[in-house]
Amino acid sequence: MPELELLVRQIRLEARNIHSYELVHPLGEDLPGFEAGAHVDVQVGDGLLRQYSLSNAPGERHRYVIGVLRDEQGRGGSRALHETWRVGRRVRVSEPRNHFALRPGAHRVLLLAGGIGVTPLKAMAHQLHAQGADYALHYCARDAQCVAFADALRESLDPARVHLHLDGGDPARGLDIAALLERERREGTQVYYCGPAGFMQACADAAASWPPGSVHCEHFKASPPAAASAQPAEGFTVQIASTGTRLHVAPRRSIVEVLREAGIEVPTSCEAGLCATCKTGYLQGEVEHQDCILGPDEQRTHFTPCVSRARGELLVLDL
Repeated sequence: MPELELLVRQIRLEARNIHSYELVHPLGEDLPGFEAGAHVDVQVGDGLLRQYSLSNAPGERHRYVIGVLRDEQGRGGSRALHETWRVGRRVRVSEPRNHFALRPGAHRVLLLAGGIGVTPLKAMAHQLHAQGADYALHYCARDAQCVAFADALRESLDPARVHLHLDGGDPARGLDIAALLERERREGTQVYYCGPAGFMQACADAAASWPPGSVHCEHFKASPPAAASAQPAEGFTVQIASTGTRLHVAPRRSIVEVLREAGIEVPTSCEAGLCATCKTGYLQGEVEHQDCILGPDEQRTHFTPCVSRARGELLVLDL
């Protein structure tokens, strides 16, 4: 991906353990445009690469704003960023790319955010507000100190369309997602949701009966790996269709690692099944999909070799 060197112009405490980082061109030039739902790959030091959604209004070309929750239980990227990024530092990020874009033609849009999952949905709310669209943002958090971007939400959006749900740490006291989606279900309505694992599951369960193509989500943290009982205990083989080369993939190794050692480079970024940078076609075999990004239609012909694996003994790759 094309890379940008940007300047950290401002850091704000947005909520408990959440900072926003405003990134600008060092010479004040315009940045590449983006649409709501886009993210950038961020180098956070020591070889760590992480993806963060752009939360500011898509019409802004003078800056990118990302929100970062310091996750003490994570893989270290957010901690490194919180500890090392300072105002005035030069940082490297990719140009924006988008796997979570708003679909055109919706009569009404529901945005459901849990915690730091508000970041891409905030950008969507800005875009929908600018378009004069019919939308509602439902933002779930523990308490007022956990509500990120409160000032921007209050000042830049229609307050009647922004609904905060504070549960005090007890989900039973928060938003009844199933009841909300039941009330809102009508032709032409689109749903977008993002948040922590429990929130994501609640949204998925509540939207399970909605029409195909009307519900969209983005995971910001990888789900636990799927059970691998259907996979061969001794591993499996991948075949490169263009050359016939066969490579063995041991049980605890990823396909990307094996390809890389064989001199076959597949672009990667998150290596957690979240970004689709490594999306690769396959021509034969059955895949155990373990990503959080590809839809059912894409999974029929493509997979993410950073986390997904073969169910059978042979998987033929379109490489």
